[in-house]
Amino acid sequence: MGIADRRSELYSYNHTILGAGIAPDKCWALVEAHRTLVTPALRTTTRSHNTIVRRRWPTYASAGWVGPVYRGPSLSFALRRTVECGHAAVMLLAMTTTFQFSRRAQALTSSAIREILKVTERPEVISFAGGLPSPDTFPVARMQYACDKVLREAPQAALQYGPTEGYLPLREWVAARVSRDGASIRPSQVLITTGSQQGLDLLGKVFIDEGSKVLVETPSYLGALQAFSLFQPAFAAMQSDDDGLVVDALDDAQLAGARFMYCLPNFQNPTGRRLPLHRRQALVARAAAAGVPIVEDDPYGELCYSGDTLPSLLSMNPDAAIYMGSFSKVLAPGLRLGFVVAPEAVHAKLVQAKQAADLHTPSFSQRIVYEAVQDGFLDAHIPGIRSLYASRCQQMLTALEKYFPSQVRWNRPAGGMFIWVELPAGMDGGALLAKAIERNVAFVPGAPFYAVEPQRNTLRLSFVTVPEERIESGVRILGELLQAEIAAHRGAAA
Repeated sequence: MGIADRRSELYSYNHTILGAGIAPDKCWALVEAHRTLVTPALRTTTRSHNTIVRRRWPTYASAGWVGPVYRGPSLSFALRRTVECGHAAVMLLAMTTTFQFSRRAQALTSSAIREILKVTERPEVISFAGGLPSPDTFPVARMQYACDKVLREAPQAALQYGPTEGYLPLREWVAARVSRDGASIRPSQVLITTGSQQGLDLLGKVFIDEGSKVLVETPSYLGALQAFSLFQPAFAAMQSDDDGLVVDALDDAQLAGARFMYCLPNFQNPTGRRLPLHRRQALVARAAAAGVPIVEDDPYGELCYSGDTLPSLLSMNPDAAIYMGSFSKVLAPGLRLGFVVAPEAVHAKLVQAKQAADLHTPSFSQRIVYEAVQDGFLDAHIPGIRSLYASRCQQMLTALEKYFPSQVRWNRPAGGMFIWVELPAGMDGGALLAKAIERNVAFVPGAPFYAVEPQRNTLRLSFVTVPEERIESGVRILGELLQAEIAAHRGAAA
């Protein structure tokens, strides 16, 4: 009987022999008898690890299950049971590889939003959870046109490797567009990224050492906190109110030694707040005086319902700001295309970090986006997005007024995709979510958006992907749950 036959026969004993429940096709090995059973005294020699098991055959045979006999630098071998296969004896060894994760990897956690989105895949769930743009806004016909044009006119170049910095015509287009509110941006300052989320990762690699101070808003974008946390910074929370970042609350001690401050001045995720002009001016001046760079993340700036935009922080001090933008909210997120605008010295380091990460953003996606935005398409397309989002926002605000208890507070955003809700003190958005899911409604609790000292009596509602007829139903259910929770808290206090 050959070794393959013995392996096959041994595997047939799966349910009775492999009592440890380890899949045989993954981690069981056979050692043929003539290599391992030389005499009744068992001798096994693995040359590479100098493993020797001697003179214990009777003990092993009678005990059946035996503990570890060898532990090497990467494999753990355990003699489990001896089995007779025809005239030969074979030895079963469990082999488990030890993967030693880095401290950074051990500290990683899953995104709270991504975990909630798994629940929302059920069609019966009314989801106010994900920060996804509405698929009703995706310009499918325009993207089809752009794909056809690229494959017709430059198929080989579109399918080939490209420069790390990105497709030059697209970088020129980005530079011109970002310059419209007063900044003078050169294409050499633009880096095309694989989604703006990659930009956050690259900034972390370039700026953050373990223990580096990073200033973030309270609350802040969860994706940024996740991206930066991989590099183990010391987060310092900047105070915010209903209008966004409170510049007057920034003191010298807080600013001292900070690698950068990260903020979303336009319709912030998660709060939907927009920083007023006078605070923008004060923030830029305060950061410049302290020598702290500003990272301005602006995925929602184009989504002002009235079309009344405010100047970017970049435009107020181009030499001390890094600006991030995205095509996800104005075209489609599946393209995974964003960009970073930075002073050229910073740009060079970001390029080096991106070379190590993924060489470059896909050439095909870049060329498609470039063709799609030509001839003023984006300026004609964005008003339709604003109109749809404004309508759904108003639908939700009306439902909140109708169904939510008076003890609950929320804002009235002038753009973007989110409404921020504050519950009475002592309530927990996470506990409310568990009850809401039982009734097929989902949202995101506010606590994960805080870098330090989370406020658990908060939650984020996203309205843009929910049809208007379902918005009222979902808010009504949340209102009923809140009424019951508030009554229960009142009863407990009494």
